[in-house]
Amino acid sequence: MRLWLPESERRPDPAPARADARKAVLAGTALWVVALLACVLAREPLARVGLDWLAWACAVGAVLGVIALLVVQVIRRRAARQPSSS
Repeated sequence: MRLWLPESERRPDPAPARADARKAVLAGTALWVVALLACVLAREPLARVGLDWLAWACAVGAVLGVIALLVVQVIRRRAARQPSSS
C-alpha cells in the first residue's frame, strides 16, 4: 500500500452520493419531539432532581429542526430551478 500516488496513476473521484437531507432532518426533529413529550410527561420527577431544563432543551431542538427543514427545502427548490450542468 502506498500513501502517495502521482496524478497520472490516480483514478477519477467518484460522483457524490445522492441523499435526501429532509429525511435525516425530519427523523432528528421527530426524536426531539418525542423527547419533549417524555419530558412533559415526567415533569415532576425531573424537577425534583433538578433536570426540569431538559424540556426546554428538547423544545429548542425541535424548533431548530423545523428551521433546518425549511432551510433544506429552500436549498432543494433553488437547486431544482438551476439548470443542470451535466
